[in-house]
Amino acid sequence: MTLSISNQLPGTVAEVHPGEVMATVKVRLTGGQVLTAAITLEAVEQLGLAPGSPVSALVKSTEVSLATGRTDGLSIRNRLPCTVTRLALGEAMAAVHVTMDGGELTAVITKEAAGDLGLFVGSDVVALIKSTEVSLATA
Repeated sequence: MTLSISNQLPGTVAEVHPGEVMATVKVRLTGGQVLTAAITLEAVEQLGLAPGSPVSALVKSTEVSLATGRTDGLSIRNRLPCTVTRLALGEAMAAVHVTMDGGELTAVITKEAAGDLGLFVGSDVVALIKSTEVSLATA
């Protein structure tokens, strides 16, 4: 299957915390970071997720936010330190390509936000991803 989601991060399930309807799944990415996904319990069962299961974490580029400063006081669980490697500015939107240990991400943000953040190639940023915006796939 080919997907239009460019952010596909390989990893291994570290923990599964089931609830009545939803579960949180902690995925250790190849670079060592831990990413949390909040998915349905039904999806956990259908995918057969358990510690040690290989997965890919999928995140739409429009669901990746960026910060250049401290990220205290946020409910967003996934905070990945990154460096800007490419910046493509359009009329209204910007595609910001970042690297982190073991992977790459693309964030699509407004051109205005990219300017307000003062982004440039080499900028240190934190990629912010809500756990509810992370999907998981198995091979």
